[in-house]
Amino acid sequence: MQPITAVLIGAGARGAGGYAPYALDYPHELTFVAVAEANPERRAKFANAHHIPQERQYASWEELLQEPKLADAAFICTQDRMHYHPTITALEKKYHVLLEKPMSPDPRECIEMELAAKKHDRQLTICHVLRYTPFWSALKKLIADGRIGEVVSIQLNENVGYWHIAHSFVRGNWNNSDTSSPMILAKSCHDMDVLSWLMDQPCVRVSSYGSLMHFHKGNAPEGATDYCLDGCPVEAGCAYSAPRFYFGEGKGWARHFTEELTRENIIKGLKETNYGRCVYKSSNNVVDHQVVNMEFQNGATAMFSMSGFTRHQERRIQIMGTKGELRGENGRIMLMDFLTHEKTEIEIPPQTTGHGGGDSGIVRSFLREIAQYGTSASLTSAEVSVRSHLMAFAAEESRLNKGQSIELADYYAKLIKDQVHA
Repeated sequence: MQPITAVLIGAGARGAGGYAPYALDYPHELTFVAVAEANPERRAKFANAHHIPQERQYASWEELLQEPKLADAAFICTQDRMHYHPTITALEKKYHVLLEKPMSPDPRECIEMELAAKKHDRQLTICHVLRYTPFWSALKKLIADGRIGEVVSIQLNENVGYWHIAHSFVRGNWNNSDTSSPMILAKSCHDMDVLSWLMDQPCVRVSSYGSLMHFHKGNAPEGATDYCLDGCPVEAGCAYSAPRFYFGEGKGWARHFTEELTRENIIKGLKETNYGRCVYKSSNNVVDHQVVNMEFQNGATAMFSMSGFTRHQERRIQIMGTKGELRGENGRIMLMDFLTHEKTEIEIPPQTTGHGGGDSGIVRSFLREIAQYGTSASLTSAEVSVRSHLMAFAAEESRLNKGQSIELADYYAKLIKDQVHA
């Protein structure tokens, strides 16, 4: 069999670093034949790694998709607000599409992409990578096998990590909902998705609270400078010091603002980009903590909590059923049976690819779906993803309206009505 061919649109951390390496590890399954990337260094680096000729290297997705169809699939890994147009165009060109999450910050665009995939009879898979990991797959199987009876309630904590929220959501690309997405979508659409998947019931209503409580100018220490390297007198005692992070354990994350990780380049980036700004004087507006309450069709409930104020980046989940309970964290699952009081511990081996094996897992599944297109539905198809995206959109609307309960059916009906009128 010939490998499936693909084009990459957006050669950043997720595209070039998360999904495309699968082609280097399994060249008999996947080959990239073209790349579109605005950053010339990233474009050249990706092209060199994947042996893409100069004539198939493009500075924009528009240039690439103006060409006759070049491959079987398009991997679209641009920024949140740059998903809609290349996805619609790629589907019209008859590419199968693997689209980085979230689909779009606009719920109407999400619905339109779902409908476009159906119209053009193409596979549109959304990168909800947690479903493809051994850890979350094991939880799903235990529930499906009836090991804890019927699920009554779920509590899921997403501990973002103090350094990660500072990097990505205070200084980084996802720090402002006006230019990217609200936090519940940019970071936590994964969590809305796995809750919907594990519960396996339509969500009927949500309510939410949260705010930007800490990372704003009102909490700036006296004398703090705009940039950490501007001689800030409090930098040495600040937990969010940029030089401490990017010169230390977070050096690899400096690739978000420099391709070559030399000390000189990192210093230059910290002086010239947002990644060196004081966390209390940035342009961020997304929340640093949020809770969401959900009720599902059968009466089951779920509670989700996202917080940036944790030492470690991790998810912890407790799933309570009529016959038992599941608790999971750090690659370990504890199953507790109510009848026998037996405890069974399941340890998931460490994974070698990103997101606990989810990055490679979703690419492998996507390739199989293309090869067998029409025989089965994708685990994270656009149709499935729209459902959890709407949960996130409704949660944000609730948060902005002081926790008002949002009925999902009414919310969806309004979106469809507005779309028809538009």
